[in-house]
Amino acid sequence: MTASALPVPRLHIVTGKGGTGKTSVAAALALALAGPGRRVLLVEVEGRQGIAPLFETSSLGYEERHLAAGAGGGEVFGQSVDADEALLDYLTMFYRLGSAGRVLQKFGAIDFATTIAPGLRDILLTGKLKEAVSRTETGRMAYDAVVLDAPPTGRVVKFLNVTVESGRLAKTGPIGKHSRSVARMLHSSLTAVHLVTTPAAMPVQETVDAYRELVAADLPVGRIVLNKVTGAKPAEITAEELDAGLARAGIAPDAALLGGLMAEYEAARTEIRAVDAYRDRLEQLGRPVEELPLIPEGVDLSGLYQLARELRPRLGGSNEH
Repeated sequence: MTASALPVPRLHIVTGKGGTGKTSVAAALALALAGPGRRVLLVEVEGRQGIAPLFETSSLGYEERHLAAGAGGGEVFGQSVDADEALLDYLTMFYRLGSAGRVLQKFGAIDFATTIAPGLRDILLTGKLKEAVSRTETGRMAYDAVVLDAPPTGRVVKFLNVTVESGRLAKTGPIGKHSRSVARMLHSSLTAVHLVTTPAAMPVQETVDAYRELVAADLPVGRIVLNKVTGAKPAEITAEELDAGLARAGIAPDAALLGGLMAEYEAARTEIRAVDAYRDRLEQLGRPVEELPLIPEGVDLSGLYQLARELRPRLGGSNEH
């Protein structure tokens, strides 16, 4: 399936095994989606505070604030969604409690509620995402896209599917209605769950497992991002050709130097073959596989823009109005 044939999601959920660079990919995706005139909200949950250092700014809070100009001329905003604040929003929205909600928070009622109903935290967090996706301002959508730096693959299905389970338990009332509306969005073409991995055995296997769990839960899988890919495929060369090439450059290598260079060459070839094998395995899942390069010095703000420029041409309809 080509990129242009994919549905156009408005909520992009980015997950991956720890260490795969999912936060960097989420941030780069937000920058890539922020084309001319577009506004993109980049959200993190569970107090991770991984986004702010990438954008070289202070820690994010519950209030949405401007982070950076998009790679295509739009704007990227950031937010750290806290379950307690989301519950206060929820109480105000559905029960008109207003300042009384703050009183409940002061006396620990909110912590008590989320302790006896652990899934409530995830309902509140995903509900806040729906609100951001659905919100309108001055006759247009407040955000053209929302990108979530989600929990890792080991728990992302539980995080996203809790609204379905709670909707079954609460058939009536605001909680049931709210849960069902969030579940409909998360299971629709408005949402895409992107999986980030690196070319190594454990993260690739965890990505395959997460893909199967997402499909079994009827959650829409978007793209698979093969991150931190090193180097280009080296040309085929023999020891004799390498020896002759060094001689033409005025270098007379001894056996140790020639052997060391050939060992490095073979190691590079082995690594490339491994990447090819991992890519083939991921492509068998039937989703688009995007590659992003390793940035050896680590990902900072300039690195984010580099990754965003890599992603922009591949987004197709996702990057258009």
